Amino acid sequence: MKQNRISYALAIALVGTVALAGCKKKEEPVVAPPVAVEPAPAPAEPVPAPAPVSATSVTVGNTAAADKSVAAVGMFGVKDKIIVSVKTDATTPANAAIDAKLTFQDGQVAGQQTANVVAGGVDTTNIEFTKATDWPAGKYKVDVTLNGQPVGITQEIEVK
Repeated sequence: MKQNRISYALAIALVGTVALAGCKKKEEPVVAPPVAVEPAPAPAEPVPAPAPVSATSVTVGNTAAADKSVAAVGMFGVKDKIIVSVKTDATTPANAAIDAKLTFQDGQVAGQQTANVVAGGVDTTNIEFTKATDWPAGKYKVDVTLNGQPVGITQEIEVK
C-alpha cells in the first residue's frame, strides 16, 4: 500500500506540475517603441533659371532713329509704315525669336513677322510692317512674343 500511496502522491505532484506549467502566463516579447521618424523635408521647389533673354519694352511708331529707337505713335495714316520696336536684355548672348503680330479690330491678322536675332546685352530689334495698298482704317492690336512666350506688353494703335 505504501507503494500505491507513493504512486498516488507522485501522480498528483506530476499533474499539479503540469497544471501549473499550463496555467503559467506566457511572457510576451518586449517590443521597443517605434522610433519617431520625422518625414523627410519636401524637396525644394526648383528655382527657374532666369530666361537668357527678356523683353524690357515694346514701342510702336512710324520712324526709327539711328540707334533703332522709335518714338511711340498711337495714330497712323493709311499709308504709314508701322514699326514695332522691341528692346531686349540678355545676360549672356542667346538666340531669340521675336514675333510681332498686328491684329485688326475684327480679329483678322493684318500682318505677322518674326525676327531671329542673337541677343547680347541690351539690344533693340525693329520689325517693320508696310503695305502696298492702304491700311484699312480702324483699331489694331500689336502682340509680341519672345521665343514663343508672350512678353505681356500689348499695344493698341489706330489707323485713320
